[in-house]
Amino acid sequence: MSAAGGCACGGAQTVILACSGAADVGEVADRAARLLARERAGNMSCLAGVGARLEGMVRDAREAKTLLVIDGCPTACGKHAVEGAGIAGFLHLQLKEIGLRKGSTPRTDETVRAVADKAREMLGAAGVGSSKCCGS
Repeated sequence: MSAAGGCACGGAQTVILACSGAADVGEVADRAARLLARERAGNMSCLAGVGARLEGMVRDAREAKTLLVIDGCPTACGKHAVEGAGIAGFLHLQLKEIGLRKGSTPRTDETVRAVADKAREMLGAAGVGSSKCCGS
């Protein structure tokens, strides 16, 4: 995995995969992952590529020190795509678990920030710090 787009101390990498489904919660999951990537909490990669079993994307997800999957709705397409690619031991944030519901979730910056904050909390609990420690 390339260090471009988000170094991490000691070469550790955090990869973020997010639902980008058509529902409101899919949009929020995607926007939260993009926010986390902009803030250098990890590198966002393509969940569809993992689901399609594209070799490079599956390898990047598998080789990540920490993998976070953000799913919008309880269908958990992201989780199933990653598990279907033979990857285990990843963090999984399902938006229903934090009170967001498909069809009634506001697509606001505040909602996106709340999801990103929960993701950061999960990463912190897993011992993952911000990649900003690289002097950026």
